[in-house]
Amino acid sequence: MSEFHHVSVLLEECIEGLNIKPDGIYVDGTLGGAGHSSRIAERLTTGTLIGIDRDPVALKAAGERLAPFSDRVRLVHSNFCEMDTALERLGITGVDGILLDLGVSSPQLDDGQRGFSYMADAPLDMRMNSEDTLDARQIVNQWSYEELKRILYDYGEERFAPRIAAAICKRREEKEIETTLELVDIIRSAMPASALREKQHPAKRSFQAIRIAVNDELGSVERVMKKAVPLLNRGGRLAVITFHSLEDRIVKNAMAEAAKGCTCPREFPVCVCGKTPQVKILTRKPIVSGETELERNPRARSAKLRICEKL
Repeated sequence: MSEFHHVSVLLEECIEGLNIKPDGIYVDGTLGGAGHSSRIAERLTTGTLIGIDRDPVALKAAGERLAPFSDRVRLVHSNFCEMDTALERLGITGVDGILLDLGVSSPQLDDGQRGFSYMADAPLDMRMNSEDTLDARQIVNQWSYEELKRILYDYGEERFAPRIAAAICKRREEKEIETTLELVDIIRSAMPASALREKQHPAKRSFQAIRIAVNDELGSVERVMKKAVPLLNRGGRLAVITFHSLEDRIVKNAMAEAAKGCTCPREFPVCVCGKTPQVKILTRKPIVSGETELERNPRARSAKLRICEKL
């Protein structure tokens, strides 16, 4: 099997939350290492699992892991936010469950050569799909000070965003910034000594911000949340795992909007908008990892699972 081993987060909670029917049609929009998908597939008899991933490396590894279930699995190379198009091409008009695990797969983070990690020297890349044109090198070397500051603030919640953006702009005037450790050095140089003593790696927030920008992660989440509910059959469920507050806010708000009924002002004697709830929310508070899972997989600490059901 390809060297792509990913620890699935909130696995049992996802499987239970999807309420899998043996003859149902399910979509794993973020296939990754196929940990969630293999558990879904083994519960199917005459049903079908559609596995989608934008990363060809992940897709190849998942195909190997899912080989025992090849009679019930279809794999698609695509961005999850384009799942409506992928399903249309397969002739599928409705599904019984959709799973989205929005975290970056551990192998992507750990593969030093892909440029996601601030712990290993590699070309600045950070693309989940190697066929995409925008990479981290372009953002770091070509985006304006204002744009760099904005993504560091908005996507990384980095309080030293102005200093880091200025330091990047100053360094690239001398020579192009080419590698991850060059960027780490610049980030360190821009931060006060007190920040460098914090437990968290000083480059973590900035690398997160640039990765989100490279892969348009938040835009993809907004688009998929508009498309997912209409794709569900009645009683079908949408389960979404997020890993930081920006994603979680998008998911929470989208589910809340889909669960809203009439939007007429209270003083109206009768409803004129005609809106009815599309879903019921099954997780008033997000499901989080327990201590046992956190001991096994510390990266699960920030994971939140939200589930809704189509009415």
